[in-house]
Amino acid sequence: MSPASNPSLRSPWWSRVLHRLGAAVLGLGLAGTVAAQSTPAPTKVRYEEVVRSVLYLPTYVALSQGYFREAGLEVSMKTSQGTDKGMSALLSGSADIVLIGPEASIYVANSESPVKPKIFSGLTATDGFLLVAREKPATRFEWSQLKGKAVMGFRPGSNPDVFLETAMRKHGVDPKKDLRIVNNIGPAARTGAWMAGQTDYAIFLEPEATMLEKNGKGFVVASIGREVGPVDYTVFTATDAFLKRNPQVAQAWTDAIVRAQKYVATAPAADLARHIAEFFPGMGAAELVAAVERYRGIGLWKTNPTVERFAIDTLQDMLVASGVLEAGKRVKYEQVVVTDFTAKARP
Repeated sequence: MSPASNPSLRSPWWSRVLHRLGAAVLGLGLAGTVAAQSTPAPTKVRYEEVVRSVLYLPTYVALSQGYFREAGLEVSMKTSQGTDKGMSALLSGSADIVLIGPEASIYVANSESPVKPKIFSGLTATDGFLLVAREKPATRFEWSQLKGKAVMGFRPGSNPDVFLETAMRKHGVDPKKDLRIVNNIGPAARTGAWMAGQTDYAIFLEPEATMLEKNGKGFVVASIGREVGPVDYTVFTATDAFLKRNPQVAQAWTDAIVRAQKYVATAPAADLARHIAEFFPGMGAAELVAAVERYRGIGLWKTNPTVERFAIDTLQDMLVASGVLEAGKRVKYEQVVVTDFTAKARP
């Protein structure tokens, strides 16, 4: 697929982000904001997650149970509402560490940005989105049932959209010809759009999927992650300059995440639901437990934080197949992933 025939290649979101930021703003990312501490006071870290979801449970555990604090970090958290916005925050210097999809680092590696993002630790082993239907299927769901329908996806070129298209192709459904993917609805507006009757199917994270089922407004029919298999989905990312200036921060962060991942792997769902309840004030304990158990059944959370070469290679195959990355612009693993901190991680 050529750039001339594909608008997402002609004017991709990451190019627009870089254009808006400008060279002067990008330069801020080189300086960073976390200075080496000469006192025992914790190091302040500005962190942004892509969206608020049970998908990121280990991070919430690390926050609520004091793992970051015990590692010497004082973490402030903001929700970006999109990988593009999270990457913008990172490149502009308004965030130190972001949790975003690895596709963003691949895109920026191919750009003219003087600031290069580096993935230094992984969180989720695969996609946490769930395919939701308006009505409960009378028989077992078949992917062919999507043909001729409208499906609410995500922004073109984003991991949610790419993983969804990959799952469709696996089942013989052409996402470009057999159905219509609606991907111009912002993250914060998606649930409202669904409740207003837009599209026949949609992909939702937890806790939205559980809440829709509880209220009889949707029915989960498939797990995108289960269909695609293990490919790192969301990763902790910082600029190359930040990691060089603050290796102790990245190591402390990784240590805290590994500690949380080990705890999450064996802790009862009820305990985990209690630990993260403060981040989901609109959900009851039963719904949070259901969401945790559903994700645990998918094998969603990584137990080894290292983002492997296989994952980056497979993701790039998927990006090429979806027409959002030219085959000749694949990047090398070492261009986007740093393994120093996961190799030394001490929970």
